[in-house]
This record gives sequence, structure tokens and C-alpha cells, in this order.
Amino acid sequence: MEATIQYIEKELTGLYPKTEVQGFVRLIFWHVLQLSYTDLVLGRNQKLEKSSQKRIEAIVERLKKFEPIQYILGETEFFGLKLTVNPSVLIPRPETEELVQWIIAAVENENPSIIDVGTGSGCIALALKKELKNAVVTGVDISAESIRTASKNAEQNQLDVTFKEADILQWEKEKWEPVDVIVSNPPYVRELEKAAMHLNVLQYEPENALFVSNTNPLVFYQSIADFANRYLKETGWLFFEINENLGEELIRLLTDKNFAEVEIKKDINGKDRMLRCRKGDI
Repeated sequence: MEATIQYIEKELTGLYPKTEVQGFVRLIFWHVLQLSYTDLVLGRNQKLEKSSQKRIEAIVERLKKFEPIQYILGETEFFGLKLTVNPSVLIPRPETEELVQWIIAAVENENPSIIDVGTGSGCIALALKKELKNAVVTGVDISAESIRTASKNAEQNQLDVTFKEADILQWEKEKWEPVDVIVSNPPYVRELEKAAMHLNVLQYEPENALFVSNTNPLVFYQSIADFANRYLKETGWLFFEINENLGEELIRLLTDKNFAEVEIKKDINGKDRMLRCRKGDI
């Protein structure tokens, strides 16, 4: 295994930071051989079968093209859940775990009904159901493939979450029930911000889940805010993940739509990343 570890490090060094390469080594050996880091340390002198070596080489070749490791392995971890991911859904980010924690802290002593708009892999909806056992959770997405992926994740994690295919920009066409919490991590990256993004995101993750036009970057927030005004229960919570550059504009939008207690929260990196507010008087 020592030679294979050196091979992975040699092929990927210079393409990725050293710490990320070390993470890849651990993930690859766990995925291919179910070997933990301790197993790697203790068994570095063991020989690999040719079939395992070939699988590892195939993974490395894909990494050299900057394909995300989560898509290559077909899975990722989020809030203690093992989730299937594929190019039809965004890869869950650590910052989104912070959003989930914020929601839990707000409603953990209640039995809330929750809608997750733009559910993707189902990560937010499933994490909330995992932690809030008595919550009634629904995930909504325009993509049929996303709904299939999220449903699979619910099944493999044995969590009772309903998933619904619907376009939130045309929410008036659907039937909905009033809820206590609406949460969304909608598309919010402006086209002008593409240049600053990593290749593995630009080339492989779904554009329709990431990008909005430069001229109307808050289009999804506007629609979800109108939806929330109609279907949030009195004093219900609205939570968003946000573009760090658009926080002030979003505060104005929500204030104009009579939401109260509008608050922005920074993520672990010190960036404006989350917003919450409550339904006010309409």
C-alpha cells in the first residue's frame, strides 16, 4: 500500500493543497478497501490486489480532471448522514450544516412543520428530520432527478421526509399547507462571480442550482418570500443561505415585504452566509 499512497500523492500534488491530497488518500482507501486511517498506518507494507489498484488509478485520473471526489465516490457525509450525490445535485457544504444548526436551535422545543425549498440531495430536510424527530418535513425541487436522489437518501437513512417536484417560481400553481418553517439554499451566485470559482464546481456541479443572472440575482428569494407570506404560519420562521455580497439587498427586500426580526449570521469563515426572519403583519 505504501507505493500506492506515494502514487496518489505524486499524481495529485500541485493540483490540490497538501491537506486535501491527504484527505483524498483516506477517502479513496476507505471507499475501495474499507480501510480506516489506522488500518492504513498499520498496513502500509501490505500488497494490493490488481483490481483494487486499477480502481484507485481510475479515481486518481478523474481527480486529475478536477472532478469532485464526492461525485467520483457517489457519496458524501452531511450532519452525520451518509448521502448519495451525483451531478444532478449540489455537493452539500459545511456552511450549510451551520444553517441547519441555526434552525434546530430556533425550533428544537417545538414540533414544527418545515418546507425545504430547492432540496437537491435532501441534505437540509434530512438533517432536520434526523435531529427534530417530531417535525413534519417536506423537500421541494424543480428537478425530477434531484427528487429521486433525495428520496433515495431518505430511504437509506430511514428518515420519513416527503419530497415534491415543483417550481417555486410558480408556487401559485401548486397546493400547499401552512408551515412553521421555510428554509432554502437557492441559486445565488451571479454570473459575474463565475471567474472566482473553482474549476471542479464550474465544470461538474449543476449550473441551474448555482447561478442567477446579474440583473435579477434575488429572483428566487423574491418568490420564496412571497410564498412564505402566503404559507408561513403567524410568527413562523424563514431561513436562507445567502450570497455574502447581497445581504443588504436581501434585508431591504424582506423588510419591504413586512418580515420582522431580520438577522444575518456569519459562517465559520466570517462571511455573511445565513439569514433568518419571521413573518410579520401583512
